[in-house]
Amino acid sequence: MTKLANKIALVSGASKGIGAGIALELGRAGATVVVNYANSKNGAEKVVADIIAAGGKAWPVQGDFSVEADILRVYAEIEKRHDRLDILVNNAGVYSFAPLEEISVAEYRRLFDLNVLGLLLSSKAALALFGTNGGSIINIGSTAGKMSLRDGAMYSATKGAVDSISVALSKELGPRNIRVNSLNPGLTETEGTSSAGIIESDFTSTVVSATPLGRPGQPRDIGLVAVFLASDDSFWVTGQQIYASGGLTM
Repeated sequence: MTKLANKIALVSGASKGIGAGIALELGRAGATVVVNYANSKNGAEKVVADIIAAGGKAWPVQGDFSVEADILRVYAEIEKRHDRLDILVNNAGVYSFAPLEEISVAEYRRLFDLNVLGLLLSSKAALALFGTNGGSIINIGSTAGKMSLRDGAMYSATKGAVDSISVALSKELGPRNIRVNSLNPGLTETEGTSSAGIIESDFTSTVVSATPLGRPGQPRDIGLVAVFLASDDSFWVTGQQIYASGGLTM
């Protein structure tokens, strides 16, 4: 595939899971992919190697997207190497589930600083690198933004914010030819959901039984939708919540 040929793409939090799946598919579609990671250098380097092995181009860059100075440093490096950006995937995020009695200020700030503020600061920094042809911002939300899971008040709030921000920015940035959409996965089998015991839990069985396509998502499922949103195939799509959930009803 070459529908993203000559495009420069940044995927935050791309060393594993959904971010890695998106980075791989963007690379396969022809984009040069900047693979961001906060802590997992080995994971990011593996993603880069997999993209290159598939005939694509990629390079890794470290930066914690809950820290403004790190975000600015990442974008400075992109400007130095490429002098532009065409595709931004705001994927970096964390999740946490706890009953109301266990909610803390520190945990609130951990979730909101990355899932919401980091997304805003990343999008702000990207503006200087989008050219006159505009580009595509893809914000990774979640079905949790609408489903509001038990013990997930803070996490669901961050993902509801992602949807609202995406609509607001689509209106603000449309005149600059920058499209903004939220891509909202359902339950997805990743290193994180597996190591947390979620995939083998009764919760997953319940979700799968309510999913018309009858399985959890895979990172590649989300990556292929991201390619569509990043490409000119979706040039008339902005301000939308795109659910990649196997048909799970919100």
